[in-house]
This record gives sequence, structure tokens and C-alpha cells, in this order.
Amino acid sequence: MRWRFLRRVAALLIVIGLFTFGAFSLLFWFGAGMEWDGPGFPRGHGPFFPARGPFGPVMFILVLVIIGVITAGRAFRRVTAPVGAVMEAAGRVAEGEYDTRVSESGPPEVQALARAFNQMAARLEASDRQRRNLLAEVTHELRTPLAVIQGNLEGLLDGIYPRDDAHLGPVLEESRLLARLIEDLRTLALAEAGSLPLRKEGVDLGDLVVDVATSFRAQADAAGIALLVEADDLPPAEIDPARIREVVENLLANALRYTPAGGTIRVSASAEGGGAAGSAAISVTDSGAGITPDELPHIFDRFYKSKDSSGSGLGLTIAKNLVEAHGGQISAESAPGQGTTVRVTLPLSPAAP
Repeated sequence: MRWRFLRRVAALLIVIGLFTFGAFSLLFWFGAGMEWDGPGFPRGHGPFFPARGPFGPVMFILVLVIIGVITAGRAFRRVTAPVGAVMEAAGRVAEGEYDTRVSESGPPEVQALARAFNQMAARLEASDRQRRNLLAEVTHELRTPLAVIQGNLEGLLDGIYPRDDAHLGPVLEESRLLARLIEDLRTLALAEAGSLPLRKEGVDLGDLVVDVATSFRAQADAAGIALLVEADDLPPAEIDPARIREVVENLLANALRYTPAGGTIRVSASAEGGGAAGSAAISVTDSGAGITPDELPHIFDRFYKSKDSSGSGLGLTIAKNLVEAHGGQISAESAPGQGTTVRVTLPLSPAAP
């Protein structure tokens, strides 16, 4: 693209040079075929100007030169004006005006440049907006546990509360919540930056899913929820077992949170694509209230949570980043009153030769 643009500019300069050379050559040719009729009054007698007056040849050449200069100037301006607009807009973006856009006009190469600039500015604007939102959301999430800790400690120190387990327990619980939130933010930042360390090894995903489901069995029984597990015999997958376990735990915790007593949660692990070079699918399906269509596209967004959620709103975001760090995908299907299914696909290890 850049070379095409440079070739276009070079061709324009060559045309201007050839036109200038031709105009002066024509002027010289007519000058050689002119005779002088009195002091300072040339009269042409060449093939195009047979004695039409003293200034015929000069006026003709002057008109040609003016037309050529205007045409070349318009063509040059058509190329350079959009580039100048992009340069000016780039300066404004450098000063923090990320809503700056330029008109996509001019030759195709210049239009492509303007289009790329607008896309870059749009991404910068979105990133800046996300940064501001993240700062506000983190501040909001940190404020609540800190307020609880501060209020209880002040009450204990001032003698308002007795120093017993009933008043020290909430302080410990909120400090754990604060530590978990900070760890979630750290994990999310590393995952989004692509620098999250993964300790991969060959793991049977079926066994991992059964193990995680077993750890939630007592919680499901206490809530009166049936927890059903189906796991196929899968080839080993090269994953970080701790990170994928964290993903499955997060999905099961969400399912338990939104499934009422008497409901059912189904967890399954199965192979897809055929053979060891295919992929494995882990799905968690609950019979809860479901998710509305306007909320469903946002459930993997940072700090997005329903009105009755008590979490930080980072669990599904972290799960999405952890799955994508393994080269997999995560998706959700839901409808009001019909429950929710979250599906994770992960690549399996290639077959050994």
C-alpha cells in the first residue's frame, strides 16, 4: 500500500516535470519561428499562428501553462490534502483526543490510510474508556470490604464492640474477600496481557471434571440441587490443570448460585472433532432462571453481574481469558426460564507418532 502511494506521487511529479519541459520546448519552438514587427512586438508565422497578431503565440503558451499548473495543483492537492488531514489528526490523538476522526477521501491508498487511522483511533478510544471504567469499578469493589474492616476495627478499638468471634469473624471474612479480589485482578491483568504463566501437562479432562464436581457435591446436596456428571474417556489434553480447574469451579459455583432448590445441574466432558487431534468440550447446564437476551452478550465482561449477584463480577471474565490462553473458546446459551449452558472447548494433545 505504501509503495503504491509513493509510486502515485512519483508519477504525478514526473507528469508535472514532463509538462513543464514540454511547455518550455513549445515556447522555444514558437520563439524560433517568430519575427519582430517593430520594437518589442513579436509576430508569429509558425504553422499554428500565421500572422494573427503580435501576442498570439505568447498568449497561447501562457494559457497552456496556466491550465497545466492548475490541473497539476488540483491533482497534487487531491493526494496531499487527505494526508495532511491524517497528520493533523494524529497530532490531536497524541494529545489525548481519541474521538478524532478523518474523512476517508482521496485516492484508494489514501482512503485506506484514513480508514486505518480511524480504526486505530476507535480502538484507542475504547481502550481509554475501558481503563476509566476499570478504575471506577475497582475502586467501587474495594470500598465495601475496606469499609467493613475499618468500621469493625474502629468499634473494637473504641470498646464499642467486644473482642469476640462474632465481631472478629466479619473482619477476617472481608479481608479474605479483599485478598481474593486482588488476586482475581492480578490474574485478569496477566491473562489480558498474555503474560500469565501456564504450567501445562497431559491431563485427562474427564477425571478433572469429575474431581471438581465431587468437591461441590456436598454443597449441592445441602442446597437440594441434583448434581449430575457425565464424562467420556478422553485423550490427554495439554493444559494447566490448576487454571482449568479454576474455570470449572467458577462455572459450577455460578450454576449453584442461580439454581433454586429442587433444580438440576449437569456437568459433562466429551470429545469433539474425532481422534486425539480434535478438541474436548466441557459444559455446565443449570435449570435456573436463565439470562435475558440483553444481558447474555455481557456476562463475560469485567465486573458485569446481575442485580442479585454477590460476587465481584470477575469470575466469568477470568474464565474466558484462561480458556483463550489455552487456545480454547467459551460460550453461553440461555433464555429466561430455561436455564443456562456454558460451554468450554479445549484442544486435545496431538496423537503420538
